[in-house]
Amino acid sequence: MQIRHESSRKETAQMNTEELRENFLIESLFVSNKIEWVYTHYDRVLAGGAMPTTTSVSLDTHDALKAEYFLERREIGIINVGGKGSINADGTLFNLEKLGCVYLGKGTKEVTFTSEDPTNPARFFLLSAPAHHSYPNQTFTKEQASPVNLGALETSNQRTIYKYIHLGGIQSCQLVMGLTVLQPGSVWNTMPSHTHDRRMEVYCYFDIPENHGVLHLMGEPTQTRHLWVANHQAIISPPWSIHSGCGTCSYSFIWGMAGENKDFTDMDAVPIPQLR
Repeated sequence: MQIRHESSRKETAQMNTEELRENFLIESLFVSNKIEWVYTHYDRVLAGGAMPTTTSVSLDTHDALKAEYFLERREIGIINVGGKGSINADGTLFNLEKLGCVYLGKGTKEVTFTSEDPTNPARFFLLSAPAHHSYPNQTFTKEQASPVNLGALETSNQRTIYKYIHLGGIQSCQLVMGLTVLQPGSVWNTMPSHTHDRRMEVYCYFDIPENHGVLHLMGEPTQTRHLWVANHQAIISPPWSIHSGCGTCSYSFIWGMAGENKDFTDMDAVPIPQLR
């Protein structure tokens, strides 16, 4: 488990490329038969990935959590971006197709991840936040996730948004999770941009073809910075930072948030002419 502390606005504005990547980019999420974790002190969120191939992998606790088991004081949202897989949570089996989601609440003790086909393994993106209340374990397919079509080809941002964990969907303490699929010919996400000072966010990019990438924009609206992101990599976004991107082709990404509220529309929009 990597542990990353916060970076201030002033620090971030002075970072070079290597420092930006070290602080905000998660380069390795999916490793065979392992769970990879990054603990960020932005709202004490854990972002990670599980990729079981030849064996199941377990959600074990870590010394840094000072907990008897991983979800003793936490909740977790899980979205599969790979082949078919399953999650066993305290004896209840959840089968997940690609883009399926599972929420596990505080108090769930034993969790294991399994892939149906080792040659096409499931890739479970994991996002965990502290929890003060136990909500029921639940699963959603992408068809249940209130898909909404937005944007247009004329502005290169025709996309479908799927909302899983939010006020109108799977209930949680503070997690909000969903994903966006850009249609062929569209490359821009979340533009015009926005911030939300009461929530941090993590972007996990996937379905980026080989030899392509996404230019992720971050930083204060008047001090923007950029990071090149590859397939199956993630970005940690502070509450004061914008989070937008433009790809060299169409792609998809998971957005996950945690913080003071769960209102999906709580955003402070930044008009494009104000960006610097």
